[in-house]
Amino acid sequence: MGRRAALLTAAAVSALLTAAGALTAPAATAAAPKAVAAACGEGSYQAEAVLSGSTWTARRGGTVVHTGTDMRAAVQAAINSLTAGRTAKERVVVRGSGSVPAASRISLPSYTTLDVCGTINVTGTGSGDQAPVYSRGTRDIEVQHLNVTGSPLYGVFLRNVQNATLGQIDMRLSSGLGVRIDNRGDTSQWTRNVRIDSVYVSGASSHAVETYGVDGLTVGTVTARDVGESGLLLNQTVNATVTKVDAQNAGTGTGYAAFRMANRNGRVGSSYPTNIRVGEVVARGGGRGVFCVSESGGAVIDRVTLSDTGNNAVLIENCYNVTLAAQSGTITGGGEVRLAARSEFPNNKDITIQNLTVTNSSIRENPCGENTNFRNITLVNSTQSVC
Repeated sequence: MGRRAALLTAAAVSALLTAAGALTAPAATAAAPKAVAAACGEGSYQAEAVLSGSTWTARRGGTVVHTGTDMRAAVQAAINSLTAGRTAKERVVVRGSGSVPAASRISLPSYTTLDVCGTINVTGTGSGDQAPVYSRGTRDIEVQHLNVTGSPLYGVFLRNVQNATLGQIDMRLSSGLGVRIDNRGDTSQWTRNVRIDSVYVSGASSHAVETYGVDGLTVGTVTARDVGESGLLLNQTVNATVTKVDAQNAGTGTGYAAFRMANRNGRVGSSYPTNIRVGEVVARGGGRGVFCVSESGGAVIDRVTLSDTGNNAVLIENCYNVTLAAQSGTITGGGEVRLAARSEFPNNKDITIQNLTVTNSSIRENPCGENTNFRNITLVNSTQSVC
């Protein structure tokens, strides 16, 4: 029987059952199929940079705006050929792979979409805020696909931007920081409305993804492998939703964590309403699993799976209104679950640790926080010393 016939038959059965009184509620509407991201380079665009042999050619429509062997120059020429003063996004597609010096940038102005169908290999050394993809003081920018290798200072650097989207980002690095998004050029203004769909970072010497001074952040998945510091680090970021952080060997030998919140992250005004929501944190090896520090909070982490961390599996230090394992969690081996405080900040307050199975580890609270709750904790060859 064909698909259409099968659907009609199901509908007919539902109608008969309803008429007979077997159904007391309306039939559920079938879920719409999940949208599939377009393949790199598909769809309309206003300019492109294309590699043929060893020559890059940048075109705007039928007009050639650049030819040469320098990938960065060709991509920048394609971007610069877009409509001046535009107030709607225009798109540049890059077709080919090449090298870009670490001490240089491909800069995105406002209302620009970049789709890189190839790999940017970053070579040499540099200093400052250079990055193969860079934007500052702009709005409505988007990077749909990007693959980076080599040794960038930053793979992507966005500062004081609004309405920024990163789609499918893959970085296999030998040093540097993966994605940095901040407001440190003008701290009187938040960077606002940032979306990150999927980021994979390996080999970075610093963080896979770091934010500072962002209001409005939506993250799909951050996957970190063998990075020197954190998988995802949120500094002074509010109104954030993260689906998953998946880290292996993030911050080995350091105090960094698969997921870290610091520098008053989650603080809204002078309080900590719940505004940081994390679906899942996975940490295998590395430094810490989850780390909240320096007057951060307002966070709920639904699920954790933390194993064999070299430092604390969890460290909550001078944080407020934090719930760990709101739904479920396992901690196996590695460092302890620790609630602590430094004297220069107010002590922990309104911390809830629940729904955890802790195996071959320990839970310790010292000093005692205010309104700390431990619920539904299963200890397997583990100890608990709390207030």
